[in-house]
Amino acid sequence: MKPFLWLSTVALLECLAVTSSSAGLAPKRSVLDNGLVLVTSERRALPMVAIELLIAAGSRYDPRDREGAANLVARLLTYGTRERSALQINETLDFIGASLSTSCAEDLVTVSLTILKKDLDTGLKLLSEILTESVFPPEEVDRQKQSVAALIRAKEENPGDVAQRKFQETLYPDSRLGKPVEGTEVSLRAIGRDDLLDFFHRYYRPNRTIVAVVGDISHAEMERAVAAAFRSWREGEPPAGPLTPAVPEAARTVRVDKELTQANIILGHEGIGRENPDYYAVQVMNYILGGGGFSSRAVEAIRNQRGLAYSVYSYFGAEKGRGTFEFVMQTRNETAREAIRLAREEIRRIREQPVGEEELSDAKQYLIGSFPLRLDTNRRMASFLAQVEYFGLGLDYPERYPEYIRRVSREDVLRVAQKYLHPDKLITVIVGDAKKIGDSG
Repeated sequence: MKPFLWLSTVALLECLAVTSSSAGLAPKRSVLDNGLVLVTSERRALPMVAIELLIAAGSRYDPRDREGAANLVARLLTYGTRERSALQINETLDFIGASLSTSCAEDLVTVSLTILKKDLDTGLKLLSEILTESVFPPEEVDRQKQSVAALIRAKEENPGDVAQRKFQETLYPDSRLGKPVEGTEVSLRAIGRDDLLDFFHRYYRPNRTIVAVVGDISHAEMERAVAAAFRSWREGEPPAGPLTPAVPEAARTVRVDKELTQANIILGHEGIGRENPDYYAVQVMNYILGGGGFSSRAVEAIRNQRGLAYSVYSYFGAEKGRGTFEFVMQTRNETAREAIRLAREEIRRIREQPVGEEELSDAKQYLIGSFPLRLDTNRRMASFLAQVEYFGLGLDYPERYPEYIRRVSREDVLRVAQKYLHPDKLITVIVGDAKKIGDSG
């Protein structure tokens, strides 16, 4: 998954702060005969059901020279099945007032459906159709390829997207992770309808799928409904293990010359996997460094005291077996070098001196206290439960999380800063006006 802002689904897990009961979760889990994992949480306040599916069919499975295939398959799921055209799918969704969306990342495809309880059978039938009977009509394939190509060109004009792409390319030079999920215009042209059908039939399988459900339904009801809807879905090959690509061992600087008034800058390197036991101490440390919004050291040093950047933050994005650390900011070209110097200084400072007691307390209070505000809808809860299952955190994870954060000490923060922040390995990506920035960056 690309490291977007700190409100990504992975980062959402950082903010768990209440017990399962106070969050209204009380999740239950079962595994169907075909390997599909079902996790539910019953919430009867509204007659609605939110469903989130995670399928191990992301861009890491793209065939060589067909980069972008996984993304195209995900986009085309709602554009025609054996029983319905794209128009009929949309008419069905409109008639019952449901919302259905799909997205693709490096490891996973996400399918989200929100529907009234009374229309659940209709919604599950539609889900079953798109996940087992999609046909990828040639005209829709062409249309989506053109749409993705336009998106790729648009991203080339967005300096933030360019900086992110260059960072990923540099961090993972020999891995599929270093290539964009959307592929390239060249790889898109090489993808045919048969490639998409092959990918779909190989990777869209129940034993690669997690279904999380939150809403006006019991676990037993949902289990029966899902089993009936997906009774003909057969197992395929299991998901591959975590990707752990090689990363650069030395610092590198990448410059992209563009006529911009603001330079977009990323400093970063390899992070940690979600399974790392230091994950919680790292989240507290990063909150103090640059993850805590206006209360972070990065904002105080670079924005408040120097006025160099309106936007500056850092985050650790964690996936299975791998992660990234990024320090991101935008500043005027003329002040880019000074902003980079200050960013490196803050990274070094948190490695050299214990954080203050008040800083630590504020960080832990925020991480423990912000969860209810972030899981305020059934859909967000369903997304959260799916992630908990994906990362194998256990259904009692919300009960344990506050203690994980509470027991982080100043010594822990210093230890993980020294262990996981590497000033000598920073990849520095600068997208801006080279003449105004200067040569040394």
